[in-house]
Amino acid sequence: MKTAFPKINKIAYEGPNSRHPLAFKHYNADEIVEGKTMRDHLRFAVVYWHTFRGTGSDPFGPGTAIRPWDDGTNSVKNAQNRARVAFEFIEKLGAPFYAWHDRDVAPEGRSLGESNKNFDAVAKVLKEEQKRTGIKLLWGTANLFSNPRFVHGAGTSCNADVFAFAAAQIKKALEVTHELGGAGYTFWGGREGYMTLLNTDMKRELDHLAKLLHMAVAYKKQIGFKGQFYIEPKPKEPTKHQYDSDAAACLNFLREYDLLPHFKLNIETNHATLAGHTMQHELEVSGAANALGSIDANTGDELLGWDTDQFPTSIYLTTHTMLAILKYGGLTTGGVNFDAKVRRESFEPVDLFHAHIGGMDAFARGLKIAAAIRKDGRLAEFVKNRYASWDSGIGAKIESGKATMRELETYILKQGDAKTNVSGRQEFLENLINEFI
Repeated sequence: MKTAFPKINKIAYEGPNSRHPLAFKHYNADEIVEGKTMRDHLRFAVVYWHTFRGTGSDPFGPGTAIRPWDDGTNSVKNAQNRARVAFEFIEKLGAPFYAWHDRDVAPEGRSLGESNKNFDAVAKVLKEEQKRTGIKLLWGTANLFSNPRFVHGAGTSCNADVFAFAAAQIKKALEVTHELGGAGYTFWGGREGYMTLLNTDMKRELDHLAKLLHMAVAYKKQIGFKGQFYIEPKPKEPTKHQYDSDAAACLNFLREYDLLPHFKLNIETNHATLAGHTMQHELEVSGAANALGSIDANTGDELLGWDTDQFPTSIYLTTHTMLAILKYGGLTTGGVNFDAKVRRESFEPVDLFHAHIGGMDAFARGLKIAAAIRKDGRLAEFVKNRYASWDSGIGAKIESGKATMRELETYILKQGDAKTNVSGRQEFLENLINEFI
């Protein structure tokens, strides 16, 4: 096949002093950090939707992206050619994984049967390219939000036929993910929410969503798929309120419906921002519940209140992210998935490389800085000492569940007051982080 990027060679690591725009300055895939290679720590994945299907369109104008390999048709042949281009890009970039929605990969047909046939035809090429390159599927998912049939949601639709269609579409996406050896499968409820409660039976919708997920768990076992299931939180847009609004809401839903043993969370920076949280907060909530599975690596413009999906470039962001991920044992089945898109003004094919190289370098720096902070030990020691009163005496008794309210009253009456607090030293700790950045 004719190359789509003839002037671009495989992206190499050249080190921090390099000024080559198509080279890594910090991401050295084989470099060992905390006993693992950067490749294994970060498990970078390129997304099919933004990178290979994004056009640069926005509400005020059509797409600007120049994609010479795309013939402009919605044919299976064009989709197969796009798949080969995608793998050329990922191979030259040096990312070990990719991810997709089913409708990104293959055109939707006039019926579910035709859509499945199209999907199979393109999946055959994906499988061939995976074998040729060694690139693996991080996770697959079904697009249950773009087609007008999902106007009221998918699993939470007021229309039982739409629920049935969503289940059938998930079934096929699971089968293809399994066939391609996917490490996981993600559920993101693009329209699982409401615009007004005046027309919504929330309890019934949540019950239905849980039933759909239980069906998926059962079918996963039936076909022998060993990959991890993920839920991806998002608070709003396109609906006013989405049921998977943040990590805590997702965990509460999973616990309530006895789904927590089967799911972990896929956390996205831009979604955390829209929920009024930091990425670090969402990772801590997930990690504390032993539910941190994977991340979508992007960022949002804090001056714009919508999902801008920009590539991550902030070293503070990536350092805080990697501190949390390393704290909870690192990524295993999940990865650092670039759910990000180049700006509308960045319309040339080479811009796809610039964007991914920058994101990969930013996370590589974040990983190295986080590892250095952990090795230094002062941050961890400060937090440990701050909670020292819980490690012995009355604190240890409370944590063990052996203290009563009467006993605590007696303790404080005897002592007269609580012991003096010590400073939280936020500024000192922020300065400490800056020492490494």
